[in-house]
Amino acid sequence: MANEDARETCRKIRENIETVMRGQSAAIRKLLAALAGGGHVLLEDFPGTGKTTLAKALAKSLGAKFSRVQFTPDLLPSDILGVSIFDQKDRSFRFHEGPVFTNILLADEINRASPRTQSALLEAMGEAQVSVDGSTYRLAELFFVIATQNPIEFHGTYPLPEAQMDRFMLQFSLGYVSPEVEVEILSEQQTAHPIDALAPRASLEDVLALRRAAAKVRLSAEIKRYIIDIVGETRRASGVKLGASPRASLALMKAAQAAAFIDGRDFVAPEHVQEMAVAAVAHRLMLDPQARFSGLTAAGVVDRIVKSLPAPA
Repeated sequence: MANEDARETCRKIRENIETVMRGQSAAIRKLLAALAGGGHVLLEDFPGTGKTTLAKALAKSLGAKFSRVQFTPDLLPSDILGVSIFDQKDRSFRFHEGPVFTNILLADEINRASPRTQSALLEAMGEAQVSVDGSTYRLAELFFVIATQNPIEFHGTYPLPEAQMDRFMLQFSLGYVSPEVEVEILSEQQTAHPIDALAPRASLEDVLALRRAAAKVRLSAEIKRYIIDIVGETRRASGVKLGASPRASLALMKAAQAAAFIDGRDFVAPEHVQEMAVAAVAHRLMLDPQARFSGLTAAGVVDRIVKSLPAPA
């Protein structure tokens, strides 16, 4: 019964977000897979495609605490984590929490901040805690980062280092919707934005139960080996300078478990691994400059590996 309740939670959240994000079913599915898998998401897409709206819609659907940080070159780590301020009355320093102390954190245009500020999120995303002035502070049990970046702007940006990219379970894009869907969007937003009327459909406790249920989805030994083989092939692929680490295998496993759970399955099938492979693995690869200039992409490398490796029966 608990599994049925968790699947119902997932369905309610998806349907709620779809009332705002028209024509983005695939992106919403990946977002929910990362949420259920306990990871974080990097959205890389052009301006105006709905990245911020997607993050807000998720937060509203959960009734969750939401924080948005606009990353800029002058942003400091303390602007994200918080700062200790001397209290004249108590004659002691008191820690004032930053926006990272939330449930859903939107790190908008994350590549516009300096590497020093970007790295402030590493501990938070990896260990759900922050260390400030020698003290460690735990974050909320549900802490989910949605970071965005524009793939075509390079002036005044700082590419995310490999260690930072490795903290994101999934990276994907929204893309443009069809002209028919865009007409629907214009009609719906002619007088007001539908997100203003969005109401919570699940609680934070529901999401935590969803995560526990998704983690129990079974994986056969053959599926585990299939995941490892896909990731391992990236380390030997032509044009790849640095392949994916074991963290990529874990991310792909958890994303596939979540996708299977969303589908109402009690076990992971090869198609769930194939569906999540590019989003879970590609952003962790470092390509040779010459291969990149010749048109090779990380997504293309992973896609080719998935298509060439025989899937378990």
